[in-house]
Amino acid sequence: MTAAILSTRAAMITDAAAIAEIYNQGIADRIATFETEPRSATDIAGWFTGEHLVAIAETGEAGPVAFAASFPYSSRPCYRGIGEFSVYVRRDYRGRGAGRAVLAALIEAATAAGLHKLTSRVFPENMASRALLKGLGFVEIGVHRRHGKLDGVWRDCVIVERLLNQGATK
Repeated sequence: MTAAILSTRAAMITDAAAIAEIYNQGIADRIATFETEPRSATDIAGWFTGEHLVAIAETGEAGPVAFAASFPYSSRPCYRGIGEFSVYVRRDYRGRGAGRAVLAALIEAATAAGLHKLTSRVFPENMASRALLKGLGFVEIGVHRRHGKLDGVWRDCVIVERLLNQGATK
């Protein structure tokens, strides 16, 4: 299989259906989220309010193959500047660099937007995601034990974070 040429860009509301399709694969696979209900393009369109950063990786022939999104960690003022993020890759593009490309684009967008930190949680057995995050400078800082139930089973989550603009004091 030849390597596809990936490009990244800020997602647009017209990408909502493709993002929903990719997200729904992650939901169905039970490897990256506690969510169990599929999302519609209308659900995803609600992300385009200006409060969220959403990037996509795409190829000319396949269209969007991955997305990364950052949402405010909390509405409390003390957490302003911290983004909670997720990365999802279409099944047939996993392991082909799409996750790395789109997360790098999100890091760049978050930095440009003045965010202080990106954070997330990863299932411990999701070694591909953990390796991707480590390779892009995220640090595993702990484990939320029995953090949530998925299909009736309590699951742990590894907490990851990356400080942005590390020289900044604000």
